[in-house]
Amino acid sequence: MYIDEQSKMNLNGVPQFVSIRAEKENSPLLVYLHGGPGDAALPLVMKYNKMLEQQFTVVVWEQRGAGKSYYKFEGPVTIDIFLNDLHTLVDQLLSRFHQSSLYLVGHSWGSILGLRFVEAYPELVRTYIGCGQVVNMRKSSRAAYDYALAHVDKKSLEKLREIDCSYQADSWLNDLLFVTKQVVKHKGSLYGKRNYLDLILPFLFSPYYTVPDLIRRQKGSLQAIQYLWQEVMQADFEAQTKYGAPILLIEGRYDSHVSSALAKEYFERIETEKQFYWFEKSCHFPQWSESEKFNKLLCGLPGSN
Repeated sequence: MYIDEQSKMNLNGVPQFVSIRAEKENSPLLVYLHGGPGDAALPLVMKYNKMLEQQFTVVVWEQRGAGKSYYKFEGPVTIDIFLNDLHTLVDQLLSRFHQSSLYLVGHSWGSILGLRFVEAYPELVRTYIGCGQVVNMRKSSRAAYDYALAHVDKKSLEKLREIDCSYQADSWLNDLLFVTKQVVKHKGSLYGKRNYLDLILPFLFSPYYTVPDLIRRQKGSLQAIQYLWQEVMQADFEAQTKYGAPILLIEGRYDSHVSSALAKEYFERIETEKQFYWFEKSCHFPQWSESEKFNKLLCGLPGSN
């Protein structure tokens, strides 16, 4: 029995868009946590990771304020709010599908939520899969800044030298966007590419994304960065070396957007069940740059078939 549900679920009082797709009944649940914050990914997962639907019940959640879940934030918005949303989503999914735990994939910003969730609710996670894993955001931001410094032209170099890469200055948002743009332009983010066109086209051609959805995605991404980035900069898992669920990290060898070198260093210090995979033709998006390898790896996990 094929499952293809696209609907909004009420998570802690906020309607949020959730896609649930599977090719067979009783497949283990897999929840995908998109990056950003606020950077929805539904068409990309549908395009590049469709193979996962053969083995899993694939759940793509567009987090509050992101993409098809966009609304204008009011009042404080914190990482804990997103964690509570995720916990509510997981509880509802496990109850509905009569399962006791699930697979959790966290990418970039989603990897902060993912590891935090494993820390808090290890019994609900079969295996955590992190890619573009955030370990220490301050160190990662410094590494991205240093990568930009090493690659830019003279004009951009002058501007970069004025930037505080801890993003505490009044101009932090423009500074962050400028540094990120340089990392992307110099092929440190999407492997072999100087822009994100390959990641934008699937949104334009997706039957699930309307033109208003595309506009909402842009608004949601900028809004989430404005509200959450200062807290994101505090993310640091370095002191946490034991987890109550298996940890699997998939890292692009050339990721300078969120340092894969830091992720590998951290992985070596994890003292509980773990696996690490380098993707040699990837930067920050191994799940899409080398999607076939990514999908096969996940479909080969214990209990996935």
